[in-house]
Amino acid sequence: MARSKKSRKVGLIGVRKDPDRKPGQKRLESTPRPKKHKGKPAGSRHNVGQGENGTSKRRENQDPRLGSKKPIPLVVKKTTITTPTQKQKFATPSEELAALEADQRLASLLDKLDDDKQLTKEQQSYVDEKMARHRILCDLLGIVEDDDEDDDEMDPLGDLDAIDINDFKK
Repeated sequence: MARSKKSRKVGLIGVRKDPDRKPGQKRLESTPRPKKHKGKPAGSRHNVGQGENGTSKRRENQDPRLGSKKPIPLVVKKTTITTPTQKQKFATPSEELAALEADQRLASLLDKLDDDKQLTKEQQSYVDEKMARHRILCDLLGIVEDDDEDDDEMDPLGDLDAIDINDFKK
C-alpha cells in the first residue's frame, strides 16, 4: 500500500442540512426567531411596583421597608408618675389596725429583724413608719401591748429563786 501525504486543508466534517444553501449567504426567514429568555430581567428586585396587574396598586401604597412603622418620639415627655404606695383611707381605726397587721411586706421585714439581718434604708423607714402608726392605733383603741416583764410578775415559781436555804437553818 502506498503512503499518502497529510494535507492541511480541512474538508467537510459532516453533511450539510440544507443542500441549497451556499456558504456566503445569510439565512432569510419570513419571521424572526423569538429570543430565548434565561432568568429574570435585570433589576427586578429593585422594581417593586412592577409585576402582576392586581397587586401593583396595593404595593404602591405599601411601604417596602420591613419592621415597625410606629413613630418613635425623639424628645422624652415628662409625665407625672403615680406611686402605688398612696395612703388608703379606712373607715375606722380597727380596720386600719387589721390591715396593718395583715401586711405581708411588714411581716417579712419584721422576721428579718428578728433574725438579725440588715435592712436597707428604705425598708427600715417603712418598718419605722408602720410601727409608729401601729402604736398610735393601739393607743386609740386602748389596746395594751403585752411585755415579757408582765409574764414574770405572774409566775408563781419565779419567787423560789429568791428563797435562801440558809434562812431556814437554825
